[in-house]
Amino acid sequence: MERIDETEPEFPAFPYKPYSIQFDFMKALYKFLNKGGISMLESPTGTGKTLSIICGALQWVADQRKKQNGTIQDGSDKTSTNESQFNSDDEPDWMRTFAVSQDHQNQEKKIKKKEFGVGSGRHKKEGSKYNHQNLFSQEEEDHFVTKEQKHMQTPSDSLEMEDQEFLLEDYESDDEVALSGGQSKRKNNGVSISSSSDDEEDQEESNEEKLKVYFCSRTHSQLSQFIKELRKTVFASELNVICLGSRKIFCINEEVLKLGNASHINERCLELQKRKTTETSKAKKLGGAGKMCRTKASSGCPMLGKPKLQKNFRSQISQRGALDIEDLVHLGRNVGTCPYYGSRSMVQAADLIVLPYQSLLSKSSRESLGLALKNSIVIIDEAHNLADSLISMYDSKITYSQLENVHHHMERYFERFWSLLGPGNRRYIQTLILVTRALLKLLHNEEAPYAEPCKNISTGKNSTLDYSMAINDFLFSLNIDNINFVKLLQYIKESNIMHKVSGYGERIINPRNDLGMKTSGKCYEKESTLSSFRALADMLLSFINFDGDGRMVISKNKPTCFGENGGYIKFVMLTGEKIFSEVVDQTHAVVLAGGTLQPIEETRERLFPWLPSSQLNFFSCSHIVPPESVLPMAVSSGPSGQPFDFSYSSRSSSAIVKELGLLLCNLVTVVPEGIVVFFSSFDYEEQVHGLWKASGILDRIMKKKRIFREPRNNTDVESVLKEYKENIDALSKKDPQQNISSSSGAVLFAVVGGKISEGINLSDGMGRCIVMVGLPYPSPSDIELMERVKHIETLGNSNSIKSLKFYNEVPSGDVETGLEILRSCKRGKEYYENLCMKAVNQSIGRAIRHINDYAAILLVDVRYSSNSSKRSFSHPADKLPKWIKDCLISSTENYGEVHRRLHQFFKLNRKMGQ
Repeated sequence: MERIDETEPEFPAFPYKPYSIQFDFMKALYKFLNKGGISMLESPTGTGKTLSIICGALQWVADQRKKQNGTIQDGSDKTSTNESQFNSDDEPDWMRTFAVSQDHQNQEKKIKKKEFGVGSGRHKKEGSKYNHQNLFSQEEEDHFVTKEQKHMQTPSDSLEMEDQEFLLEDYESDDEVALSGGQSKRKNNGVSISSSSDDEEDQEESNEEKLKVYFCSRTHSQLSQFIKELRKTVFASELNVICLGSRKIFCINEEVLKLGNASHINERCLELQKRKTTETSKAKKLGGAGKMCRTKASSGCPMLGKPKLQKNFRSQISQRGALDIEDLVHLGRNVGTCPYYGSRSMVQAADLIVLPYQSLLSKSSRESLGLALKNSIVIIDEAHNLADSLISMYDSKITYSQLENVHHHMERYFERFWSLLGPGNRRYIQTLILVTRALLKLLHNEEAPYAEPCKNISTGKNSTLDYSMAINDFLFSLNIDNINFVKLLQYIKESNIMHKVSGYGERIINPRNDLGMKTSGKCYEKESTLSSFRALADMLLSFINFDGDGRMVISKNKPTCFGENGGYIKFVMLTGEKIFSEVVDQTHAVVLAGGTLQPIEETRERLFPWLPSSQLNFFSCSHIVPPESVLPMAVSSGPSGQPFDFSYSSRSSSAIVKELGLLLCNLVTVVPEGIVVFFSSFDYEEQVHGLWKASGILDRIMKKKRIFREPRNNTDVESVLKEYKENIDALSKKDPQQNISSSSGAVLFAVVGGKISEGINLSDGMGRCIVMVGLPYPSPSDIELMERVKHIETLGNSNSIKSLKFYNEVPSGDVETGLEILRSCKRGKEYYENLCMKAVNQSIGRAIRHINDYAAILLVDVRYSSNSSKRSFSHPADKLPKWIKDCLISSTENYGEVHRRLHQFFKLNRKMGQ
C-alpha cells in the first residue's frame, strides 16, 4: 500500500481539544498505520481511548484516500451499491438470487483458481484445521438445501412418499473423483454448490482496492459505545458504517426469541430458511393432487419473506448514517424485516465495519459474513485477553448424550435406507457409526488409558474422571487413526447427511407433523439431533489439527441413580499463532488496543512469535487524572486486627468473612455515594452474603446504604445497574452539604469476570470506592487451564520437546496436582499470575472514567501488602497499571490509618468538586 508523506498529522475530527496523551495516542496510531503490520497501543480506561482510535485511524484512511485521488463515497451512491449481495451459504434463498448471474459468470474462473491453487496462505497445509474451519459454524448455514435435486436416485415402490425427501443422493467413491479437485461429488447435474471460500475469493477480488476498517470488541455493549463515540465526529456521516452482531441480539421474530439460548436461536433461524425450500419442493411433487396446509413457519421466517422490505431497510440505513445495534433492531421492527440479514447485506459497501471478536477472528464467521480483509485495517479493542479468547473459539466439545443421540439416529437411518444407498454413502455412514461407537465406548470405559483418575473437587469422590491426551494418542487409543477425517468432513458437508438423518429422525418422532413444526421451546430442552450432529462434526474437525496444536480432554462421569451419563470429550486449542497469522497475512495493519496490555511479550510469543520484539510497534501512556484523584491502598487487616487472607484454603473461614463484613460496615460511614465490592466468584459471593445475613452484618450495612447484587444471568444485569444508578443519582438532588455519614448511596456486590467487571462504566458516584476482595486466581483444578499452563511453559524453550513430554506426563484435575504443576513451571506460572492480575486490573478500571472523576481503590488481602510473607508467587503490585502502582499505599499500620486516609481523600475531592 502506498505510504503518505511523513508530515505531522492533524486530527480536525476530534470533537474537543485533545489532552496531550490523546494527541500522542493518535499520532502514534497514525504512524503505526503508515508502517503497517502489528501494533499495540495501551491507554488506561477513562482516557478517551475509543475516540482517539476513531480519529487517529479514520483520519489516516481519509488522508490515504486523498493521496490516491479518491473521495469518500457520497450518500447518493450508497443505496445502489448496497443492493449488491454476497452469495453466502448463510443467506436465505431470495437474498442469494441477487448474485446468481454473477456466480454463473465467475464459475469458470473459480474452477481455474482451484486447479492452480490460487489464494493459498502461507500456513495452508492439508490436515490443518485452519483450511477447513469454514465447514461448520453456528454463524454458517452449513447445510446446502438450496433446491431439491431433480435427479435423485429413484426409490423403490415400497419407499413411502414421506420418506423420499430423506434419501441421500448418490455420492461417488473416493477412487472416482479426487478430493483435491474442488468439485462436488454429488451428482447434481450442473447445479452449482459453491463453497464459502469461493465466495471469499470473489469478494476479495471486487473489494481489493477498497480500504476497509474493521473495529471489533468483546461485547455488544462495547460496540454500541463505539458507535456513540463515532457519532461525535464527522466520520459518522462521511463513511458507510455498519454494525454486525449475533442472531440472538438482532432477532425480532418473537417465536424464535422465546427459545432464549443463542445456539437454539441460531438453529431455528437456519431451520426456518430450510423449511421454505423443502416445502416448495414438496408442493411440486404433489402437483395438483391436493393442496398442502401451509403455515408461516413452513414458508420460512416471516421477517425474511419480502425482499422489498430488506431493500427499504438498507436504504434507511444509508440515509441515517452510523447506527448501533439497538438502532438497527428498532429499525428492523419498524420496517418489519430482519435486521440480522439486513445488516449483513451492507458489508460489501461499508467503509467501517463494527463487529464482535467472534465474527472477525473465526475464519468460518469471516467467510460466512463475506469479510474481505485484504489490505484492510483491523482494530481489536479490549485485547488484554486476546490470545485466550482467540484459541477458545476453536475449542470443540461433544457430550455423551449428544454422541448417543447421533449414534442412535444414524443406525436407525442406515437400517431404513441401506438397501437404497449407493456404495459411497454406505461406506461413509458406516464410518460415522464406527467413530461415534468408539467415542461412546471411551466414555463407558472404567479405566483411563494414559492417566490416573482425579477426584472431583466439589465432592471429594471419584464421581468424575478427568484426564487429557495428545490428539494422535487419542486417535490411536480408539483405533480410528486410519480414518481420513478430511474426506469424511467433506462428505458430511457435501452430502447433506446431517439434515437428512435429523429430518428423518424428527419425522419418526412426530409422524403426523410433516412440516417439522415445533410449537414451543420445550423441544429444545434436550439437544436436537441436528445440534448434536454439528457437535460431532466440530469434534471431527479437531482431529485434523497437528498433534501439538491442542489436547483432548476426557471427562467421564459415572452414571447417576437415573442412569444418566454426564461425560464429555473436549478438544482444547493451545496455539493461536497460525489462527492469528491468517488475519495478519491479509491485512495492511492489525492494531491491538486496551487499557492494560502488559505483559506484551506473552502476547507476542503466543500470537505472533515470528515478529521480533524490536519490530513490534508499541505505545503506552499514563492516565489523564491527577494523582490526588485516586487513592489505591493495600488493606492487610480489618477493624479488629484480623489479617485478611483470602487464599483458597482460608477464605471460607468465618473469622475472615466476619472481618470483611466489619470492614464494609465502616466503609459505608466514610465513603459517599456508591461502593462496588468485587468477589472472586458467584459462589463465594453467595457464601459471604449468606453468612452476613445470618450474623446481622447486612442489616448494619443497609442502615447506611442499599445493597445490590450482580445477577448470574447477564440479561438481568442492566436492570440491576439501572436501579443502582437511580439510587446514586437521587443523592444529587439532596443538599451537598449534608453529613456524608447519613443514610446515602448504595453498595453493589459484583464478581470478577462477570459482566460488570468487563465493560461497565462505573464513573462518578457509581464507583467512588472499589473494593477488591482477595486475588482472584483461577482454580488450579481446571484441567483446561493447566493444559495451557503446560503448553506456555514450553514456548521458546530450547528443550521444549523434553519439557513437553515431562509436563504432559503430570496428570491434572485437582487443586494439589495443579499447584504442583505451577510450582514446577516458570513461564507457565507467570501466565497463571497474569490471568489473575489482568482480571483485577479490569475490575478496578471500571472507576475513574474521566479527568474530573475520583475514587478510592482498596486491595483487600495481606498478599497485596509490601511486607507480606504470605506470597508464594511474584508481588501482585508489580502487575498493577502504572498509574495505580505509582501512587499505591502498599503498607498501613492498621485499619485506623486506612479510615483516616479515606476521610481526608473524600473531604478534599468533594471540596474541589464544588
